[in-house]
Amino acid sequence: MINDDREKPQKKRFIAGAVCPRCGEMDRIVNYREGDKNYRECVACGFKDEIRLQSSPREIATRVSEARKEETVEAPVKIIQPPKNK
Repeated sequence: MINDDREKPQKKRFIAGAVCPRCGEMDRIVNYREGDKNYRECVACGFKDEIRLQSSPREIATRVSEARKEETVEAPVKIIQPPKNK
């Protein structure tokens, strides 16, 4: 078996609905990775630039994910029996 240490080129994937900033063609942009960098390229006109990914977006605050701001106080509950009527 031959041991090949070279990296395989990443598969180029089309980005659905993307419009080329140079030629304006839709659905002609591919996304791929070379080394540590991500690129987009137009297959129609040859436009190519590096995609700089930002940090992941923070989670949107919802009723479920939002931390409770009010402080809850625990207190014992006293159950009172009603008097028996004769």
